[in-house]
Amino acid sequence: MNNSTPSAGVYANGNDNKKFKGDRPPCSPSRVLHLRKIPSDVTEAEVISLGLPFGKVTNLLMLKGKSQAFLEMASEEAAVTMVNYYTPVTPHLRSQPVFIQYSNHRELKTDNLPNQARAQAALQAVGAVQSGSLALPGAPPNEGTVLPGQSPVLRIIIENLFYPVTLDVLHQIFSKFGTVLKIITFTKNNQFQALLQYADPSNAHYAKMALDGQNIYNACCTLRIDFSKLTSLNVKYNNDKSRDFTRLDLPTGDGQPSLEPPMAAAFGAPGIISSPYAGAAGFAPAIGFPQATGLSVPAGLGPGALGPLTITSSAVTGRMAIPGAGGMPGNSVLLVTNLNPDLITPHGLFILFGVYGDVHRVKIMFNKKENALVQMADANQAQLAMSHLSGQRLYGKVLRATLSKHQAVQLPREGQEDQGLTKDFSNSPLHRFKKPGSKNFQNIFPPSATLHLSNIPPSVTVDDLKNLFTEAGCSVKAFKFFQKDRKMALIQLGSVEEAIQALIELHNHDLGENHHLRVSFSKSTI
Repeated sequence: MNNSTPSAGVYANGNDNKKFKGDRPPCSPSRVLHLRKIPSDVTEAEVISLGLPFGKVTNLLMLKGKSQAFLEMASEEAAVTMVNYYTPVTPHLRSQPVFIQYSNHRELKTDNLPNQARAQAALQAVGAVQSGSLALPGAPPNEGTVLPGQSPVLRIIIENLFYPVTLDVLHQIFSKFGTVLKIITFTKNNQFQALLQYADPSNAHYAKMALDGQNIYNACCTLRIDFSKLTSLNVKYNNDKSRDFTRLDLPTGDGQPSLEPPMAAAFGAPGIISSPYAGAAGFAPAIGFPQATGLSVPAGLGPGALGPLTITSSAVTGRMAIPGAGGMPGNSVLLVTNLNPDLITPHGLFILFGVYGDVHRVKIMFNKKENALVQMADANQAQLAMSHLSGQRLYGKVLRATLSKHQAVQLPREGQEDQGLTKDFSNSPLHRFKKPGSKNFQNIFPPSATLHLSNIPPSVTVDDLKNLFTEAGCSVKAFKFFQKDRKMALIQLGSVEEAIQALIELHNHDLGENHHLRVSFSKSTI
């Protein structure tokens, strides 16, 4: 590597600059991301836009001569969420695929490098947008800012509907931008439409910015997105037309089948779908965020190749063609790999995965204890747990979660040796989402170094709680009780990994006076 490039100093030891080979072990998570194959004419703002839906972008270094860039996110969680999202769904800039991996660097130091003025100006412009004081350059007025009172509900119209789009497909796409609470689908003026409610208006804002005008499948099913005048949706039935993800107890309505018969035939019977891209039409998913131009059709598929006539009954993959759904659609069992076999227990997995849904059963593999199966209450919860926990560090190893081939976790037969590795938690009192409409549905956040504590009895002091976490092996960076309610507090620990381990160890810890500590991840910092 020649040392004349001013950027040479940013490479730790040149590792980031080697051609990425499949056999190179991926770096451990870092808030600095290394982007390759960037088109030469791309602007700083376009590169920053790749990170925006996932959190604040704090620094950027463009290496235009090498078609590379480094992007620094405000937190490691944001970077992990971004890499998990873009791993199955390659992002595009100017219709070119861009490749993203963790960098060896923990932070970007660019103060002394030349040519940084444009990057800093772009970051400041985006910072002003995120704080709501400025509109995005080149965007229509009000497009770039989250306006006060903006609705968390989006109205979605799907044009060029050559292929069925299900409520599950919409849920999977829109969940990338935040927790989806409710969806209602309907047909109006001969157009398939949906109303979708997020937990927070900023989620709706980023989803609209990233998805408006995108195609779900190549050359068809175009999303047209606006903010709804409604600020909340009222869902009466959970079926294939409407769903309230916060109330799993709702009836399905008038006993209608979950798919209309002709549609069911087009999908084939669930359970026989072998490949996500079966069938003549071979729909490759086309969501390549964020990108201004239309989405490119893969080579070999001319624009006309996806006309309505190519939809044969063998194109059975309407629900499967979204990347990341490798197991069976609607599967609620996760395969969790790369665990630390010496420290992991069924109870530990139950508590951790229980942050994102109700865990019914856990099985640590008898012959390969770094692998486990975790059965959630439903497929939506499995998807949530997978997207939030895959890529996080636990007991020194980077956990991986994918959908399993298994439909359920089998309990060992009477007398079968199991070493207590399989546990049934279906009747546990610790489920967070049992109560319909529980507040917990709206407080689902990615793992973070700051934990939210609740159910603290009046006699417990700041020092008691700090000591509890210190004894669990954590370094306490900050602590504060809520002003209005001393039963709750925030505690900031040394790292996300520490917080994950503290949550496993101390959720439901007995604080005396019949109070058990409740621990969850917080979106706030102290």
